[in-house]
This record gives sequence, structure tokens and C-alpha cells, in this order.
Amino acid sequence: MNTFKILVVEDNDGDVLMITEALEDSEFVTKQWVVKDGKAALDFLSKKNSYKSVETPDLVLLDLNLPKYNGLEVLKIIKNDDVLKTIPVVIFTTSSSKTDVIESYQNHVNCYITKPQDAAGFMEAVTKIEEFWINHVISPSFPRP
Repeated sequence: MNTFKILVVEDNDGDVLMITEALEDSEFVTKQWVVKDGKAALDFLSKKNSYKSVETPDLVLLDLNLPKYNGLEVLKIIKNDDVLKTIPVVIFTTSSSKTDVIESYQNHVNCYITKPQDAAGFMEAVTKIEEFWINHVISPSFPRP
């Protein structure tokens, strides 16, 4: 069985904890990495600096409110790069701003999800994201059996 690889780009330690717990508690086999700012995300995806030997993720779970480069800046760079643009990106953020949603889709985000405010809903959302991308989506890097 293939291991589904997820890059979590999130600077809030509480959200990181809930995301990683939800991924680890699920029925799916995943490998995840966490980076806490936009520059680290781009370095990771481009395999630069301390990320030279990392694997390419099958999915990027991206917050919008990040230091160094915000999520929209990261998304624009990913989706304008010939190598990176096929990696699915899910925006997972507290923002429900119509402007953020429109700009994300204009920049080819694959999905935009507002984080639920309660812990149970948050964990369920992460589990459903994982389940959808593993069980229902065929992608270049993670084809379904």
C-alpha cells in the first residue's frame, strides 16, 4: 500500500497538533511534514536548503495567515511552477472572506475549506479531507488502485 504524503503549512501550534492527531488517528497510512511559514513551504517543495532530500508531497494543506510569505503568495508560486503545479493544494484557514476565496480559486487552489471553530468539527474536517484525497481522487503522484 502506498503512503499518502501531506505537507502541512501551518504556524498555529494548536492547529498543527489537531491536524497531526487527526491524520495519525485515521485509518489511512500517511506521512506528514509540518512547516510553519511560507518560505519554508517553498523551500520544502523546491527541495532547497535543509529540505534537499525530502519526498514530494501528494497534497499540500495550506493556511492563508502565515509569516514570511502568506498562503496566497505560496499558492501563486506553486501553481505557476511547471514542476509543482500538479500537486493538489487545499486551503485550510480561518478566513471566510469572499476576497480570499475568490483569489484562491483564481490562483488554481484545488479546494478551499474554512476551519471549524470547535475541536470535534476541526478534527472531522481534517479526516474528511484526507479520506477524500486518498479514496476518491486520482492524482499524478498518488493514483488510486
